[in-house]
Amino acid sequence: MSRKGNCLDNAVMENFFGLLKSELLYLQKFQSMEHFKQELVEYLDYYNNHRIKAKLKGLPPAIYRQQALLAS
Repeated sequence: MSRKGNCLDNAVMENFFGLLKSELLYLQKFQSMEHFKQELVEYLDYYNNHRIKAKLKGLPPAIYRQQALLAS
């Protein structure tokens, strides 16, 4: 690494993993690793394409990103 670490560097990922645990892992028991993988893929799709975020003007992250790219 070229610079000194900062405790805020991991804040986004820590927040994501906290949501993942509370919205997916702690709510159900998985029958197998394949079942877990299937649920994880579905959660990631929801997280990126359907979940609205107030900081992103009420849009899902993927749509906000598309609009930002089109505007520039």
